Amino acid sequence: MSALEPRDAETAVGPTPPDAPRGSVLDAAHRALSVGIVSVVLLIAFEATAVGTAMPVAARELDGVSVYAFAFSAYFTTSLFGMVVAGQWSDRNGPLVPVTAGIGAFAVGLLLSGTATAMWVFILGRAVQGLGGGLVIVALYVIVSRAYEEHLRPAIMAAFAASWVVPSVVGPLVSGTITERLGWRWVFVGIPVLVVLPLALALPAIRRIASGPADPSAPRAPWDRRRVLLALAISAGAGLLQYAGQELRWLSLLPAAAGTALLVPAVRGLLPRGTVRAARGLPAVVLLRGVAAGSFIAAESFVPLMLVTQRGVSPTLAGLSLALGGLTWALGSWIQSRPWTEPYRERLVVLGMLLVALAIATVPAVLLPGVPVWLVAIAWGFGCLGMGLVIASTSVLLMKLSPPEEAGANSAALQISDGLSNVLLLAGGGAAFAALGGGAVGHAVSSSAAGASHPAAFAVVFLPMAGAALVGAWVATRLRGASPESR
Repeated sequence: MSALEPRDAETAVGPTPPDAPRGSVLDAAHRALSVGIVSVVLLIAFEATAVGTAMPVAARELDGVSVYAFAFSAYFTTSLFGMVVAGQWSDRNGPLVPVTAGIGAFAVGLLLSGTATAMWVFILGRAVQGLGGGLVIVALYVIVSRAYEEHLRPAIMAAFAASWVVPSVVGPLVSGTITERLGWRWVFVGIPVLVVLPLALALPAIRRIASGPADPSAPRAPWDRRRVLLALAISAGAGLLQYAGQELRWLSLLPAAAGTALLVPAVRGLLPRGTVRAARGLPAVVLLRGVAAGSFIAAESFVPLMLVTQRGVSPTLAGLSLALGGLTWALGSWIQSRPWTEPYRERLVVLGMLLVALAIATVPAVLLPGVPVWLVAIAWGFGCLGMGLVIASTSVLLMKLSPPEEAGANSAALQISDGLSNVLLLAGGGAAFAALGGGAVGHAVSSSAAGASHPAAFAVVFLPMAGAALVGAWVATRLRGASPESR
């Protein structure tokens, strides 16, 4: 049964009585859990913003600038594997153990990178950290689907988005100060200390509310070894494609072909049937998440570089040009959480994707000398508003469409679509950027390397991503209802 159908059934019998108890994410039954899991997301958000600021310095001191990009790809590839494992683990045993193991692996990876004396150890730490991040994010979705009533889920997803606001503004400044005063290692080894608070708050509440399988009376299903092998294939395939995209040589066709051969069957086996063709219902939700996240992140990755190399903006101001987006993203998530928006959720998602497409298409206008630089901040603010509407809504719709016993697998599919699209579109955008004279993106921290960037190299990144966002707007029209395959 489609999870959109109960809403129609509710409409047929009349609205919920106004005096019916509705509760909130901060009532006595949910307060500890809400604060705990939002603290986990806050920790992940701070890591993403702070560590990204310190990594160029770490790579230079470890003599690893030539393999700098692999510090990012190692995180993404292992996180894909962790997502699949977390989905099956949560459905089989409940989300308590995977979220605990994920936070532990996340902290161990940070310590490993922070104490590394060689670049390969640093990259290994990033890989361990990515595995933990993949476990945590899927387990959190399962917790939300089990512990919160349907009308509370938009609010907790909005809280997740809001927890990124402060780190997105403060994280780079704090990380930069620590890196300059104490050294980059303290950025990595200091974050694991913050793990204690989320664990102390969240784990007792998770154990009480959302531990164990969804149906304790049902026999426990065995591990699906095929899905584990597919998870390994999707991680390896994504890593090979990233490597091929960074090495523009004829020999790169070999890892590209091998990566494609691994990815195609893995994607078909791990994502809902009909995802590639945007079948109505769950497949369209999963596909939309990937299209939205991939097009937006791939474009955003090149915004600071464009401002620095083409308009002479300082790196600090280039980063701050995106800071407004943290606020508007949270605003979009808050808007979709309002009860009055529920009947219009699909329309809001279409509007959100149109805002994303417009923002991405507007940003390269600053390549023209007469266009003011502040246009980027305004355009990106509207784009992040659209992303706030889309990302939170796809999470809410996924939970509606997922029976409790399939929440883990479907949440993993959503996150795989998100992460894999980031990998593929970043690799494609980076390859096009380099092919048109953009230079090595990983080495753009030096002014000499960045100075070789040609304006056309940026345009060839932004305009296709805007087109991908428009495709996402069409996919958003297929969220309502479900095809026979997705029921």
